Amino acid sequence: MHDRQPDLDIVVPAYNEEARLGPTLRALAAHTATLPLRVQITVVDNGSVDRSAEVVDEVAQQRPGNTELRLIGCARQGKGAAVRRGLLASTARYRGFCDADLSTPPQVLTDVLGHLERGAPVVIGSRRAPGASYAVAQPLVRRLGSSTFRMLTRPMVGEVADTQCGFKFFSGDAAQQIFSRVTARGFAFDVEVLAVANRLGMPVVEVPVRWTDQAGSSFHVWSHGRRVVSEVVAVRAALARMS
Repeated sequence: MHDRQPDLDIVVPAYNEEARLGPTLRALAAHTATLPLRVQITVVDNGSVDRSAEVVDEVAQQRPGNTELRLIGCARQGKGAAVRRGLLASTARYRGFCDADLSTPPQVLTDVLGHLERGAPVVIGSRRAPGASYAVAQPLVRRLGSSTFRMLTRPMVGEVADTQCGFKFFSGDAAQQIFSRVTARGFAFDVEVLAVANRLGMPVVEVPVRWTDQAGSSFHVWSHGRRVVSEVVAVRAALARMS
C-alpha cells in the first residue's frame, strides 16, 4: 500500500462475481494507470461463497502502474450496504463506485474527474444525458420499468435524468455527508443517494455514457416491482426524518 492516501478510490461491490470481476478490475486498472493520480480500487466482498476473493488477489499481483487494489468485507447484505462500507472506509479526495459488470466504460472516469476537479460534489454516469448511447440496448420490458421508476422517484431527486446507472463519484466531503445518511441497501439505494444529495443542496452533474446492458442481472421487473415501490416509499419516509 502507498504511504500517502489515494487521490481516487473506486469501490466495486461484489457478491459471487468471480466470472465478471477479473475482466472488470483489469479494465479499471488499465485505464487508471493512465491517470495522473494515485488510485485505489476497493472491492467490497458482500459475503461471496465463490472465488471472488481469490480473483481479487490474482489481479492485485498483476496490477499496473499507480493503481492499488484492496479487498474488504461487508457483513450486511445488499449493494447499498457494500458501497456505503467502501466509501465511508475511504480517505481519498475523490470516491465513487461502479458495478462489477462494468456496463459503463472506464474511460468515462476522465470526464468524471474533470468535473470533480472543477468543484462538482456529485458526478454520475447517465444513459439519458445528451450524447449518451447504448452499445447493447435494454430489453423493452426493462425500458418500460425504468420509465415508471423515473416517474416515481423524480420528486425526490429533482432533475436527474438517470438515477440507476451504476457509476457515481463524489468529492470526499460529499461522500461523507451523503453516505453517513444513506440507509437503503436494495434497488432504491441509488435513488436515496441522489435524494440525499438533493436534500443537502448538492448539484449533480450527469456525464453521458455508452452503456452495455449486461446479461446476468438479478433484477426482474415483474417479480421485483412491488419491492421496488416499497423501497422507494421507505426512502421517502427516511428523507422526511432527515435533519
